[in-house]
Amino acid sequence: MQALNFPKFPFRFKNSENKISIFDCIRKKFVILQPEEWVRQHCILYLMEEKGYPKSLINIEKELIVNDLKKRYDIVVFSNDGSIYLIVECKAPSITISQQTFDQIAQYNRVLNANYLMVTNGLNHYYCQMDFENERYDFLKDIPNYNG
Repeated sequence: MQALNFPKFPFRFKNSENKISIFDCIRKKFVILQPEEWVRQHCILYLMEEKGYPKSLINIEKELIVNDLKKRYDIVVFSNDGSIYLIVECKAPSITISQQTFDQIAQYNRVLNANYLMVTNGLNHYYCQMDFENERYDFLKDIPNYNG
């Protein structure tokens, strides 16, 4: 798999029936290694190892309803009070991050109401803080570290 713009992390791999899988420590199972999954797994470890977010507050690939359509978010990080702190939208490295990507995560956030958004294709990362009062997001250099 392609080198990404994240620190190097130790991953567990498995090869079965000529398909490579990577271990997802949140879902506690091996999942087929696709380009977007490669980005997602890096992002999970980035949030835990570099930013200090506890594994217990991270949720992966759950369904949500947006405009009567079933969608799946990539990563959500909860606050200690159970509210949603951060939504992460992961794309494969070959996918260019565009306005459409931001529109997608903004749609999800109308339902989830996270304070922070992160969009990444593993090469480029964008971080935003929501300004609900003015109905916009402000770009940041990084997302905050976990502070309990």
